[in-house]
Amino acid sequence: MDKRISAGAYIIVLVFAIFFLRLVYLQIIKGDEYKTIAESNRLRTIKVPAPRGIIYDRNNKPLVKNIPSYDISLVREEMKDPEALAALCNLLGIDHAAAKSRLDSAVNPFEPVKIKENISWEEVAKVEARRLDFPGMQIDVETGREYIYGSVASHVVGYLGRLTPKQAKSPDFKDVPKSAFIGQWGLEKIYDKYLRGVAGERIIEVDAIGREVRAFGEKEPVKGNDLKLTIDIDLQARAEEMLKNKAGAVVALDTNTGGILVLASAPSFDPNLFARGIKYADWETVVNDPKKPLLNRALQSQYPPGSTFKIITAIAGREQGILTDGTKAVCRGGLNLGSHLFKCWRRKGHGAVAFKRAIVESCDVFFYEAGRKVGINKIADYASAFGLGEPAGLNLAEEKSGIVPSTAWKYKTKKEQWYMGETFNTAIGQGYVSATPVQMARLISAVANNGKLYKLNLIYSAGSTPQVVREVHLQPETFEAVRNALAGVVAEPGGTGYMARSKLVNIAGKTGTAQVVSEKKGGKNPTGEFRDHAWFVAYAPAADPQIAMSVFVEHGGHGGAASAPIAKAVIEEYYRERDQVVK
Repeated sequence: MDKRISAGAYIIVLVFAIFFLRLVYLQIIKGDEYKTIAESNRLRTIKVPAPRGIIYDRNNKPLVKNIPSYDISLVREEMKDPEALAALCNLLGIDHAAAKSRLDSAVNPFEPVKIKENISWEEVAKVEARRLDFPGMQIDVETGREYIYGSVASHVVGYLGRLTPKQAKSPDFKDVPKSAFIGQWGLEKIYDKYLRGVAGERIIEVDAIGREVRAFGEKEPVKGNDLKLTIDIDLQARAEEMLKNKAGAVVALDTNTGGILVLASAPSFDPNLFARGIKYADWETVVNDPKKPLLNRALQSQYPPGSTFKIITAIAGREQGILTDGTKAVCRGGLNLGSHLFKCWRRKGHGAVAFKRAIVESCDVFFYEAGRKVGINKIADYASAFGLGEPAGLNLAEEKSGIVPSTAWKYKTKKEQWYMGETFNTAIGQGYVSATPVQMARLISAVANNGKLYKLNLIYSAGSTPQVVREVHLQPETFEAVRNALAGVVAEPGGTGYMARSKLVNIAGKTGTAQVVSEKKGGKNPTGEFRDHAWFVAYAPAADPQIAMSVFVEHGGHGGAASAPIAKAVIEEYYRERDQVVK
């Protein structure tokens, strides 16, 4: 009997010991963890998105505005009724199996999981009306973006998008809510940290079905900084209007600061497609579009500059003492080099032409002769001095460098010697030489302002001193002679740029027609992909330049017909804004 009592006592003690140890484990060892879980079931921290900084043009016109974006999230621990989940999915038009899988894969059962993003206001109203039917459901509000001008300046401004999985793991975005919109392209991306601000927090107590009972604390969000651009959105819109249904680019600069007034690339795209969460089908359409709307042609298209390059050949010849006002060449429609005829664009020839008329009428034979006398390496030196062959320094896209050929360049890249026929081609902007629209805008701006190559900038900073990257020191007579000829290209009879002539302002410029294929292959009147590329570089007013620009139209034909009218339209818009008539 005593043994049975003793055994019973031991069992009781053992049971109590087990209960005690279990209590110690739950209360002491695991107490903090279970307390956290309990609090998580009752308390929620809601990220409060910070208002993103607004992007303005140089005249303080907003290019974007912040708009609310609504998402639906569920807490797995509270959404246990499969019928409720099915009803919610049906209401929102989403796949029930996909939503369930997303919930089941949540590591923390108390952490909200998004099941649908960017829902409409009508959908918000529907689920809000039936909130009691969906325990654990919450409506998250994020700050989205609307691009007021649509596709205008989209290559500059860029767009927002959700954090990618890779970005979510990056320390650069550790303080950014996982569902937040961040800059994914253009200036939105480059200045994302500056624009996005700091998210706030609200800690709230909720009941069993996820309704807010009371607030425990709040940390106010910090608004992002605003960004002011050098871009003039009205000029930009005019340029893009003129480029409609074309592929090409327009770049306009303030000749006295290097500020970019226009950076247009066509075709373009609507950043609003991306900002609201682009659908896969839309993404495929944009990416696979043969017209390449995502390509920034202002920075990434490099083509032979055609006769606009004659500006460099003319400068090199003047500075070397080879070309003067009285230097003449007789053009009979071409120039023989051995057995090969290098043709002039005017088949019947220009006759005897001196320096100025050679530029005004764009005589190829005159510049073949100039190239022969100056030599390719001197031409290359002046081209490099004016910024060709190197990126202009904008970080918007992977900028192309273009090519400035020389004897050393050819040997390095092709292991071949240089031939005189290649000098002829280079002297008129054909052959190996290539440039981007932004480089050509910088070149003509430097010609207009007596040799200053400014650091190009897109961000407006009142009172800042423009930064001169390089100054090309030429004889004053060289600048005067070249600019006098460029004014004649537009203003004088026979000038190839006459279609840029304006009643509002005197425009100076140079046309360029870059041959795509030989006449033998493309025919005398090529079309489509065989058609020549059209260039025009210009500045205004001719006597006191304030704005300089380049216009490039892919397969546009002749520069005077396709590109000069675009330059005229943009420059006239520039002066209409100022209510000026300048002669």
